[in-house]
Amino acid sequence: MNLAELTEYTHHLGTRAKTASALMAKAPAASKSQALKALARRLRDNTPALQIDNARDLERARAAGLAAPMVERLQLSPQTLETCAQGCEQLAAMPDIIGAIQGLQQQPSGIRVGRMRVPIGVFCMVYESRPNVTIEAASLSIKSGNACILRGGSEAMASNQALTALVQQALAEAGLPQDAVQLVQTTDRAAVGQLIAMPECVDLIIPRGGKGLIERISREARVPVIKHLDGNCHTYVDAPCDIAMAVQVADNAKTHKYSPCNASESLLVARPVAAEFLPKIGAIYAAKGVEMRACPEALAILGAVTGAKLLPATEQDWSEEYLAPIISVKVLDGVDAAIAHINRYSSHHTDAILTMHHAHAQRFLREVDSASVLVNASTRFADGFEYGLGAEIGISTDKLHARGPVGIEGLTSLKYVVLGEGEIRR
Repeated sequence: MNLAELTEYTHHLGTRAKTASALMAKAPAASKSQALKALARRLRDNTPALQIDNARDLERARAAGLAAPMVERLQLSPQTLETCAQGCEQLAAMPDIIGAIQGLQQQPSGIRVGRMRVPIGVFCMVYESRPNVTIEAASLSIKSGNACILRGGSEAMASNQALTALVQQALAEAGLPQDAVQLVQTTDRAAVGQLIAMPECVDLIIPRGGKGLIERISREARVPVIKHLDGNCHTYVDAPCDIAMAVQVADNAKTHKYSPCNASESLLVARPVAAEFLPKIGAIYAAKGVEMRACPEALAILGAVTGAKLLPATEQDWSEEYLAPIISVKVLDGVDAAIAHINRYSSHHTDAILTMHHAHAQRFLREVDSASVLVNASTRFADGFEYGLGAEIGISTDKLHARGPVGIEGLTSLKYVVLGEGEIRR
C-alpha cells in the first residue's frame, strides 16, 4: 500500500470500530456471554485446523532464523488453546460491571452522586509473536463492551487471521457486530503509526512486545498508552525461610518458561541462608543449563556446584531482562537491602519474597514499588488468568488508570452520575 491507501485503510478500520463500540457499549450482558461461550466452543472444535495455520507461521519463523524464545512464543499448542477457551468461559461467568453505579451518596443539596462503570470505547492492541493474545484481547474487549483493533506481528499472521475469523463468527452468532474485533491485515509497520495517531477513532493504545516497539509507540502516540517496557522480575530468598520451599519456587520462577515477562531474572539471597540455599538451587540451574551471573560472594559459594555455568555479574546484569536461561544472583544483608536493590533495578513488574518472617513479608508488600508483589509464590503467577481475571490484555507498570495485569476494569472508565428530583443550585 502507498501512504494514501494506508491512510484510507486505517481510517476505515477506525470508523468501523467506532460504530461497533457504540453497539457494544449497550449490548446486553447475556449477548456478550453468549459470544464468549461460542468462542470457547469454536476454539476447541477448531484446534486441529488452528494448529495447521500455526505450523505455517512456525515454519516461516524458523526459516527466517527467528530466535528460539520468539519461536516458542509463536506456538499455539492444544494446551494454549484450551487455556484460551477456559479464559473465555471464565469471563462469561463473571458479573457484568458495565453500567454498574458505585458509591452513590446523598449530598446536602438533595442530589445523589455516584460513578458508573463504562467502556473505554475503542482500543488498539499492538503485539508481537504470541497469537493467543488475539483471543485474550478479543475476549476482554467483548466482556468490557469495547471494540478493538488488533495488530499482531507479521510472524503470526496466519494464526491471527484464523483466530480473528473465529471471534467474528462468535460475535455474529450472538447478534453482536463483527467489526467489534478487527485484525489489521497489512504487515506494513506504517499502519501502526497511523493507528496511534487517530484520537478521533481510537481511545487507547496497548503495546505488548519488545522494548523497542513499546518505546516507539510511547514516544509517537497521540492516544493514551498502557504499557510495560520490560520485566526484570526478582525472587528474594529471606532469612529465615523454608529452604525446600524456596528452592522449589525459585526454580519454577526461572525455569517454568524462560520467555514470559513474569519469569524471574534476578535471584537475591539473604546472607544467613546463602550457604545452605545457593548450592541447592545452583545444582538445579546447572542441570537445566541456566547460566548464573553472580556477585563475588555468590560465585564463591556456587563454585563448588558441579557443572555450574558461572560468570561474574556486571552492573548491567542487575537491570537485565534476559528472556533466556540466564539469571543474576546476589547475596545481600537482608530485607532492607533486598527492597533497596529491587526498587533501584527492578522494572516494577513483579517481585517476590520467600520468607517465614511475617513482618518482613508485610514490609516487602508495602515498600516494593512494583505492579505485583508476592509472598511465598512464584513470579510466574503474575498473569491475568491466574489472578482470576479470565484473561489479560497485558501487564501495566504505569501507575495511572491501570496497574499490573489489565483485565475488564482496566478497559473501562468511570463517569459521574447525578440523580435528582428537581434540585437547583442556590
